[in-house]
Amino acid sequence: MEMKLKHLEFIQGIITRMANNSFMLKGWAVTLVAGIFALSSKDSDQLYSIISIIPVIAFWGLDSYYLLQERLYRSLYNKVKDIEENSIDFSLKTSYDKFPFKENRYSRCLFSKTELWFYLPLFLVCLTVIIFVNIDNIQICIKNIINS
Repeated sequence: MEMKLKHLEFIQGIITRMANNSFMLKGWAVTLVAGIFALSSKDSDQLYSIISIIPVIAFWGLDSYYLLQERLYRSLYNKVKDIEENSIDFSLKTSYDKFPFKENRYSRCLFSKTELWFYLPLFLVCLTVIIFVNIDNIQICIKNIINS
């Protein structure tokens, strides 16, 4: 029983690290976007507002990767808790092939409720700021299209 508990502790430690990394990424995403917006208002440079969307997309993808890894290790945890002690090999290998469940797909993690509720509003705020900052350019483009 001691070997099984040790293996489960290893897996739980990895799951905890993945959850912590996910939390840290969310903090960094908000901090970077706020910093970019601060620079954009200070310099009145429209390019900064457009660049603000890049960290949102990058952190959304990376956070989803950590969520995927967390889910895979939860699947491994569930597998290890159900096997007999003499079958424990202390393997920490995970992949979709070993745990082919719907929730263990990257696309499911990317559009999971936790990711969408955090990153989609942040993305929409960035989009709104981009439109607001570039409204003059947008109006000129629309006039040119109409006059063409």
